[in-house]
Amino acid sequence: MKKKNEKTDSACVVRAPNLQVAEFIIEGVSPYVQQTFSAEAMQMIMAKQMAGSQAKKKNAKEAKDFDLRYEQAKHRTDDGATGIPAPAFRNAMISACRLVGFKMTLAKLSVEVDADGYDAADGTPLVFFTRGEPEKVVHHVRLATGVCDLAVRAMWKPGWQAKLRVRFDADQFAVQDLANLLMRAGLQVGIGCGRPDSRTSNGCGWGKFKIVNV
Repeated sequence: MKKKNEKTDSACVVRAPNLQVAEFIIEGVSPYVQQTFSAEAMQMIMAKQMAGSQAKKKNAKEAKDFDLRYEQAKHRTDDGATGIPAPAFRNAMISACRLVGFKMTLAKLSVEVDADGYDAADGTPLVFFTRGEPEKVVHHVRLATGVCDLAVRAMWKPGWQAKLRVRFDADQFAVQDLANLLMRAGLQVGIGCGRPDSRTSNGCGWGKFKIVNV
């Protein structure tokens, strides 16, 4: 006769999330350069796709309005406030986990940056600047097709500041660990165009920042 297997019931214990918020004042140690995917560009792509095969017909190329492109390069709220995409800081901290041996998959669930407002065009969560004004810059870029083009961007010179409210899982990170991770994100990963951890290039050293107050 075969013996019956005895099953042991074990309860799964789930603790409530221990979420806390830490505020950091950060300051740019290199220029922060921003170029959004404008609503105008979206409309052009939509019009081309809606036109179907007719879109292949050659059309006259419109003149490029550099001043308009500059205004469109900035993330703005409905009331005109400019800001940095909040996910940029979260992504930078997640990427910095590679430097300290912390699992990126856990970091994705453990850190988030609260938004001060939202982009009027696409709803991107934004962190507002507390110091610094943008200026128009034009850079030559190489498109995926290999063609050289000019990109109109907004640049904030070194010294720009912002206040980050980082919501984190205190069971995963102590405040000092979070601060150290943010410092690595600021000095080794960066945010925006030309950052050291750029996916498309070796970067230009832009978008680096330091913590000046916790």
